Amino acid sequence: MASLLSLRARTASRPPRPIDDSTSALDYKSVQRTRPPPLPAMDLPRSRTAEEAVTNILYNTPPPSLQPFKKHVLNCLVQNEPGVLSRVSGILAGRGFNIDSLVVCSTEIADLSRMCIVLKGQDGVVEQARRQLEDLVPVWAVLDYTNTRTIARELLLVKVSILGPEYLEEQLTGGPSHQPRQADHPTKLEREAALAHNFERSGISDAANIPLTPSQALRLKHQHLHSISVLASQFGAKIVDVSSHSVIVELTAKTNRVEAFLSLVKPFGVLEAARTGLMAMPRTPLDRPAEEDAEDIISDAVDASLLPPG
Repeated sequence: MASLLSLRARTASRPPRPIDDSTSALDYKSVQRTRPPPLPAMDLPRSRTAEEAVTNILYNTPPPSLQPFKKHVLNCLVQNEPGVLSRVSGILAGRGFNIDSLVVCSTEIADLSRMCIVLKGQDGVVEQARRQLEDLVPVWAVLDYTNTRTIARELLLVKVSILGPEYLEEQLTGGPSHQPRQADHPTKLEREAALAHNFERSGISDAANIPLTPSQALRLKHQHLHSISVLASQFGAKIVDVSSHSVIVELTAKTNRVEAFLSLVKPFGVLEAARTGLMAMPRTPLDRPAEEDAEDIISDAVDASLLPPG
C-alpha cells in the first residue's frame, strides 16, 4: 500500500509530457474519446409521388433540406505547424462553404494555435464538417460557438478623407500619399479658350466654380476632421493617424457596429479599409450561492390569499 501511494505521488509531481509533434493530438483525442451526439435532424420536404420519385432518380437531384442557413462560429485548437491552415480550409472548401472570416493566432501555449472561423450553413452540414475537421491529425478540438454566450470583437482600420467627397476620385488617383492630383499646366490655346468662355458667362453668377481661398479650404478640412472625431468618439473608436488630407480611425467592436460605422463614414470618402475578422471567447458564468437561488424561488411564489375567489 505504501509503495502504491509513493508511486501515485511521484506520478502526480511529474511535469506534463511535452508536445513533440501533431500526433500528440491523436493521443489526446483517443483518451478523451466519447460517443458523439446524433447529428441534428434534417427537415426534409413532403413525401413525393411515384412520378416525382422517378424524375428525381432520372435527373439525380436529391431533395434539398429545408433548414435555414445561419451564421456559425467555429473555434479550432490546432498544432502550431506548417500546412494546418491549408488542410482546414481545404475541407471547408470541399464541402462548398464560403468562409466569411478566418483569424489564426498563437495561444498561451507555444505549440498550440487558435482558429476562429465564421461561415454560413445549415446546422447538420456544419456539424458534419466540424466532426471531419476534428478527425484531422494536427487538430486537437473544434468547438461550435453558435449557441454559446461569447464575447465577439472585430478590429477595423479605416482611412477617411478630410477634403470632402468631391475630392475622393482625385485622391484615389494621387498615389500612396492620397494627395489630390495636380492639374496640368494649360497651353496657350486652352487659356485663350477659357478666357473667351469666362467672358461669355460674365453676366451669369456661378458660385460653384469660384475657387476656395486657402483659409476657406483649411476651415473646411478642420470641420470634416471635427465631424469624424465626434463620430468616432460616439462609437468608442480613436484616431491613430492624422495627415494633411486624411485620417486613420481604429475601432474594436462587434461586427454590426463595425458595419454601421463604415456606412456612416462613407459619405466623407473612404480611401482604404482593413478588418481583422471575428474573434470570439466564451463567457464565464457567475457562481451564485444556493441561498440566493432559494430566495428567488420563494419570492417568485404567489400568495394564495391574494388570489380571487374560485
